[in-house]
Amino acid sequence: MADTEDAATAHAWAALGGRARLVRRVSFQEAGPVLPSRLPVRELARACVGVSSLAAAELLALRNRLPVPAVRVDEAAVATAFVSERRLRIDGRAPTSFAPLSGFWRTTDGWVRTHANYPHHRARLLGALGIADTGGDREPVGVLAKELASRQAREVQETVYAAGGLAVAVASAPAAAGPALVETPQVTEGGHRSPAPASLPAQGVRVLDLTRVIAGPVATRSLALLGADVLRVDTPRIPEDPDAHADTGPGKRSTLLDLTSTGDRHVFEDLLGRADVVVTGYRPGALDRHGLSPEVLLAKRPGLIVAQLCAWGWSGPWAGRRGFDSLVQAGTGIASIEAGPDGRPGALPAQALDHGTGYLLGAAVLRALSDRLTTGGGRHLRLSLAGTASWLLHDIRPAQETAGTYDPGHWLTETGSPYGLLRHALPPVHYTGAPANWDRAPTRWGTDAPSWA
Repeated sequence: MADTEDAATAHAWAALGGRARLVRRVSFQEAGPVLPSRLPVRELARACVGVSSLAAAELLALRNRLPVPAVRVDEAAVATAFVSERRLRIDGRAPTSFAPLSGFWRTTDGWVRTHANYPHHRARLLGALGIADTGGDREPVGVLAKELASRQAREVQETVYAAGGLAVAVASAPAAAGPALVETPQVTEGGHRSPAPASLPAQGVRVLDLTRVIAGPVATRSLALLGADVLRVDTPRIPEDPDAHADTGPGKRSTLLDLTSTGDRHVFEDLLGRADVVVTGYRPGALDRHGLSPEVLLAKRPGLIVAQLCAWGWSGPWAGRRGFDSLVQAGTGIASIEAGPDGRPGALPAQALDHGTGYLLGAAVLRALSDRLTTGGGRHLRLSLAGTASWLLHDIRPAQETAGTYDPGHWLTETGSPYGLLRHALPPVHYTGAPANWDRAPTRWGTDAPSWA
């Protein structure tokens, strides 16, 4: 058990605005060489879970007027949770992580990384490059490889981006320091809440979850574990991978609303009018056309906490671009650092930018809830995968190697669900008295009523 203050945890806690002395409440149960990488992924992962756990402990203590309970971060639990989508089994079946057209491809001057897991991204990628979509993958893989091998990486990147697809030239060196880890651009007056005793930190907190894929859903999955009433709202126009929802849906409910429909918009506004937290996972400005900018949301509901997540940061030429963990790894130089002996770009041992940012986002919401109880006011919070990547590349130092044998099986459990029998990772967020598992299995995506519990 490591009892000395962890530098990465202290850095993240300071970025969240937490009191420095509380970091001493966090200890670590080491598990040997977990999440092995050239970069300090283990240190990032345990710090992100550590501050999420500490923020939960702080809020619980504040609500009950008690001392902050101790936090213990088990590195084995963290390592298992950071690859939860890979550990998941549904009736014994392993989900598919990446589609055949998602990956690294040679170009005339280097490499490009594509992302085509969703049908619309696949169609845009192939269309941008003039490749016929036959509906299968075997033929397009060969044709795509040949086409990309005849082009320059940045040409591919810009051509595919212009068509609404996803491709990023692999950076050959680490990017310069990027966005801040956590930004709080706006604090509003009003909305002061008196602490109400609770058995869980976020008990009674209503969270409107407007996120997709991994990072945002990981954040709201943690909030659900800690007692929040989390309602995920998606458009019926964009499909979701059911395996992804089976992984990130525990503890939540899920509904579909078309915000261009008058009836659905009325329902959404009613939900918004009683929400405590809104979490979004779209690129900057994407929700503004629906009247859902942070400024509008905070004006409508004083005291609201608006927590935003994006891929590339909130300013600069890439701010408005779509992105995923694998693409940010490619664009920031991480993929080159993790390259194999043959020079082929590599990847971190987990989608650590997604999972890490998810736990940080959850921690930011919990800290904002604590601040609202003490000083009042709403909060606007911003995080990004690029900010987490910059932290990993420039600010985290490797910790001393530890001995031990990592057994992920100890941190997996089985839960019945509408999807079938799930074998899934247990939550790594832990403080004295924390729940050991979610109180409900994931429901099927989009099948719940659009109402608060």
